[in-house]
Amino acid sequence: MARKETITRTDILNAAFEMTMEEGFDRVTARTLAAKAGCSTQPIFRVYKNMEELGAELFERVVAYFDEYYEKFPKKSDTPFVNLGFAYIKFAQDYSKLFKLLFDSENKYGKSLYDILNGKGGSVVKEVNNARFAGCNNPSVMFMKMWIFIHGAACMSLTGDYDLNEEETVVLLEESYQAFQKTL
Repeated sequence: MARKETITRTDILNAAFEMTMEEGFDRVTARTLAAKAGCSTQPIFRVYKNMEELGAELFERVVAYFDEYYEKFPKKSDTPFVNLGFAYIKFAQDYSKLFKLLFDSENKYGKSLYDILNGKGGSVVKEVNNARFAGCNNPSVMFMKMWIFIHGAACMSLTGDYDLNEEETVVLLEESYQAFQKTL
């Protein structure tokens, strides 16, 4: 009779996700993950060819987590790019280790920043269309200008150099949009 599997692929992925959220992706090794999952390394390599395969699946899980985070995030403004930008900054503040994996690492497992941000719901496309409908002459350039600004603010929050509250952040993003609009 074959031995019953007690540690599943889902268990391993959940443990890797928790480790990444708490300690960062660079801390996820076969041994540390096995300790977190309460098993030996053998079950990990039974369900994954290698740690790279696990990393790719974990990355997709974190992308889905960000996508869900954004979809549930309260909308604060009608100004294009403000809600997406605010959610992005807040995600960096609330989930710095996950943010670093998605947006501040070299290996994005074949996904571009645009792919990650656009998510299943087409978030970036919707924002670009909102800008077009709001009268923006060049919404793609507006996205790039806003995104450089937004990403800078999010990275500042990782280092503790961003101290604006939620209301100040929304106002700053709205004012930035208006200022950039004048340059297009």
